[in-house]
Order: sequence, then structure tokens, then C-alpha cells
Amino acid sequence: MKMKSLKKRDSALANSKRQLEILSGGIFQNGELPTFKTKIAETNQFPLKPKPLEILQINVGYMCNLVCKHCHVDAGPDRKEIMTRKTMTQCIAVIKATGAHTLDLTGGAPEMNPNFRWFVEEASKVGIKDFIVRSNLTIITSHKRFRDLPEFFKKHNIHVVSSMPHWTRGKTDKQRGEGVFNNSIKALKMLNDVGYGIPGSELKLDLVYNPSGAFLPGNQSAMEQDFKSALLQDFGIHFHALFAITNLPISRFLDYLIASENYEDYMYSLVEAYNATAVANVMCTNTISVSWDGWLYDCDFNQMLGLKVASKTKHISTYNSEILNNRDIIISQHCYGCTAGSGSSCQGTVT
Repeated sequence: MKMKSLKKRDSALANSKRQLEILSGGIFQNGELPTFKTKIAETNQFPLKPKPLEILQINVGYMCNLVCKHCHVDAGPDRKEIMTRKTMTQCIAVIKATGAHTLDLTGGAPEMNPNFRWFVEEASKVGIKDFIVRSNLTIITSHKRFRDLPEFFKKHNIHVVSSMPHWTRGKTDKQRGEGVFNNSIKALKMLNDVGYGIPGSELKLDLVYNPSGAFLPGNQSAMEQDFKSALLQDFGIHFHALFAITNLPISRFLDYLIASENYEDYMYSLVEAYNATAVANVMCTNTISVSWDGWLYDCDFNQMLGLKVASKTKHISTYNSEILNNRDIIISQHCYGCTAGSGSSCQGTVT
């Protein structure tokens, strides 16, 4: 790894440690708010244990063409962490061995990995039930080499899940950068043109909503109807479902909360909205997150905090289902974000 990449990695690790100290200190250390461990213990849900693996979520690299304010991956054009073909091959072997029904590729912009198309082609041969690619949409219009992605996705029956902060230009560009809204609309039209998101189509196109500030998302079902109505009326765009995801207090969003002096209020709102029913279905119970370099995590949020699985087998190259199924899931105060209100996961609400 080159010197600049090493410095960036070391900086990211130092920032993860700093953020963990913030999350475990202050209002939690002083007893003003109960820790997440204390909260789930009240309903006999500690330690949190995994269910059989259903979803293998793989981060193929932190490189991205955008620098979104809410990004919990801290992705951007300057990130050089990229998954190799060797690690991808190990991931495919795990999918075959475990029988997990969903493969979920994320980033950064996963399409920017030079081995992305090879990975999709090889993984498609395994016969996965739901093959997800999390696209930021703008990558499709960013360069001519990406403009055939809608057809490529269609060829492999990829389930496209895309971030769309709002149906208006102002709110979207405020969160993701100037010009993002217009490029997202262009990309959605290109996806619609090949059949994605059209009513009755098996080519699934779902959108993801994250709040643009220090507040929780509204009702997912109601928001979906608002998104569908606005995008259809204004642009003639169709999509299947909307996932409303709570912003977790980590990475850039935690930095924003601290800088805007909203951190404590936001944590209070998460704890006050805690829903014990959501704990049983949080994504860390049926998902394993794999980092670009093959390390295993209970979820991609833990991945960003450097919290590897509590297991003897911590890398995709030594994956052992029996050992991993007996682990305790690592938790911290950021987990309140997944259990607030109707709950939150990469597939939207959980209750």
C-alpha cells in the first residue's frame, strides 16, 4: 500500500477510536442516558446473538465520486481502499458454502472498483436470490464508461438500491453536492428506460432516504407515497420502494452533530424513540459485513468504527459458520440508531 494510502488508513483508524470514545463517554458515562447494553438487557436481549446468515454485505471500496455530508463510510474520490479480485473470490466461496440468499454490494461507489463487473458476473453464476448493488445514481452519468450500467444491471438482474435524499433539488444538493439532483434524475430515467422500477417489472429499483439534519425519518410508508407522487408528476419517474434509514451518529454525521452542537439532543431523541421490538430484527442479526480488505463485522456501521466480529474467525479467508453463529454481536451507543421508532436497517424499517 502506498504511503498516502497508509496515512489515510491510519487517520481513519484514529478517527474511529476518537468516535468510539465520544460515543462511550459524556452523557452515557455520566449516567444521564442508559447505555445500549443496559437498555436491551431490560428485555433480556443481551447479549445480542446472530441468526442464520441471510445477507452477505460486501464493501468493495471506499472510493466514490461524491462526498456526501451524511456518509457513514466517509467515502470520497481520495479514498484508495479497493477490494482485490482475490478477496472477491473468497467472498463468492462463502456465498456458495453458506447458502445466504442475498449478496449486497456497497461502497463508496461500488462501480468504481476496477473488478466490479467481473465480480458481478462471477457472483451471478452462484444463483443468488437477491443481488443488490447500492448505486449513488450519479456514477451512471459521471463518465461515458459508466453509462451502460443500466443495461449491465439488467443483464444480471441486479436489484438497484439508490440514495435519493429528497424529491426536490434544494434538499438533495444540500446533502450530496451541487448538481447531484439533476444527475440523479437523469440516471433514474435511464434505469426506467430499460425497465427498472416500472410497475409490474421484475427489475427492482428502490430508493433510500436519509434525513438531511439532526432528526429522525418520518413514516416510511407515507414518505414513499410522497416520493412516488412527486417524482412521477414532476419527472415521469417510477420506482418500487423507499427505504427510510436513520442517520447513525458515526463518521461524518457524528462530526456534523458535534460541530453543530446537536450531538446530545440527537442521542436523547434516539434513546427516547427506542423500540425494544426492533431489536429482534436489526440487520446485524442476519447479516455479515465484509470490508474491502476482507475483515468481518456485524454490520457496516461497526465496520466504520473498526469493531471486528467477536470471533476467532475474523476474516473472509477463514470464514467458519459454526464459530460465527456462536458469537456475541458487538454493540455500542450508535446501535440506538437501528432501534429508534420503527427501527432502521439497510433494507429500511424493521418493524
